[in-house]
Amino acid sequence: MFLDPLRLSPDGDLPGPVLTEVTALYVSNHAFHALSGDFPDPYGIRPEQVAAELARELSGPHTEVLLAREAGLLVGIAVTLSEHPDPADPDPWIGLLMVDASLHGRGHGRRLAALVEDRLRAAGHTAARLAVLEDNAQGLAFWTALGWTEIDRRRDHGLGRPCRVLRKPLTGPDPA
Repeated sequence: MFLDPLRLSPDGDLPGPVLTEVTALYVSNHAFHALSGDFPDPYGIRPEQVAAELARELSGPHTEVLLAREAGLLVGIAVTLSEHPDPADPDPWIGLLMVDASLHGRGHGRRLAALVEDRLRAAGHTAARLAVLEDNAQGLAFWTALGWTEIDRRRDHGLGRPCRVLRKPLTGPDPA
């Protein structure tokens, strides 16, 4: 598996084939989107909605969208934020990590998380944070199994949803 940073065209658009791939990945995760409320109809996610979401993500000066590929196929996506909007928060954040639902349970999520952690570590970061929606028991189990620890509970900045904030040191041995 390797990570490929998503780049918009000079016009600010996603290349059509990439948008098709990413939309299929989002559509495959309708259960997560039903939980998150990110899309009005989690069972009818359209390419233009995904394009708008990714353009919004990429509009942040410290945001990177990473496409995870294996054997030429898109298997996952990760969104990282190297600097949090709150200046009191010193850690980078993982804003999203999602694997094609047809591949769940095969280790792709663990590998993707490890690659993102390696990337943050290589950039000189000593820890990272993420937020898991309060109702996302599966997500919380995934991250805690990878050595992430709950440090706070608060509402997310975008939609005000209740979340658990997790943190993981990026130094020392990886428990995964």
